[in-house]
Amino acid sequence: MKHIAFLILILGAKISCAQDSLFKNIPAHDPVMIQQDGIYYVFTTGRGITTWSSKDMENWKKEKPVFASPPEWAVKAVPGFKGHIWAPDISFHNGLYYLYYSISTFGKNRSCIGLATNKTLDPKSPDYHWTDHQQVVESVSGRDEWNAIDPNLIVDESNQPWLSFGSFWNGIKLVKLNPDAKAIATDPQEWYTLASVPKTASQSESGNGAIEAPFIFRKGNFYYLFASYDYCCRGEKSTYKMRVGRSEKLTGPYTDKAGTPMRDGGGTLLLEGDKDWHGVGHNAVYTFDGTDYLIFHGYDAKDKGRSKLRVEKLRWEDGWPLL
Repeated sequence: MKHIAFLILILGAKISCAQDSLFKNIPAHDPVMIQQDGIYYVFTTGRGITTWSSKDMENWKKEKPVFASPPEWAVKAVPGFKGHIWAPDISFHNGLYYLYYSISTFGKNRSCIGLATNKTLDPKSPDYHWTDHQQVVESVSGRDEWNAIDPNLIVDESNQPWLSFGSFWNGIKLVKLNPDAKAIATDPQEWYTLASVPKTASQSESGNGAIEAPFIFRKGNFYYLFASYDYCCRGEKSTYKMRVGRSEKLTGPYTDKAGTPMRDGGGTLLLEGDKDWHGVGHNAVYTFDGTDYLIFHGYDAKDKGRSKLRVEKLRWEDGWPLL
């Protein structure tokens, strides 16, 4: 009997260690992060929007997805969409947690950006409930030369909300929102192109240049536009990399260290793949407890190019971010 009890104890310890190991290097694609009451929450691309929580940004617990089933409006709006939601964006605005998300299918620009809000991110709270506000922005094939995915909310110095977004086609867009950040402002509408990559003869994929995943971060006197270039989602063949530019105005123009506008293909390299990571990208930037962090995913060269969460501290030199 003692031997059986000992074996059970050992087996239990092994299972516990396996679970800890699993949660320390979580699978992730297009991650964003926020902190509430000492808990970090990560939202990523996945069925219903994959959600994780952690007390230390190292050991992660998987939570229930935001949507238990595909949003009905999205299934009707985008042919081929079956519930795999892309590239969420999380922020706290107007006393609520705002979660923008992308509805699309690969290689097409019939896409929509939706919005869900919540009073709290704590699943145990009685106030925990996601309210879906449905579509905020859409792109229509044959009408629009841009793609309504990869949203990022930014609030300017006048507390005016804006939404940046875009993937391939003619690049990264910025649109002014209503004060409640739930719809495009219409009095009048304000649209800007922030960054693009000219299409070359060697590119055979749909779209107009390999750029996507904008994230705007304000620090000091500048707005910094981070974007991902080249190709994601190819495992060991991924060539994803991150570039950055800055501007004194939210609406641009954003230029790199050399002064080249990002609208003309510019962008200072921040991080690219190496022998350990085939590609890195789709980043977000946050300040937690006085420290700036770069949140992104990388394709692990030691694990068959699987996509995983990476968290790195950012430092700044001469007004530019460095790792």
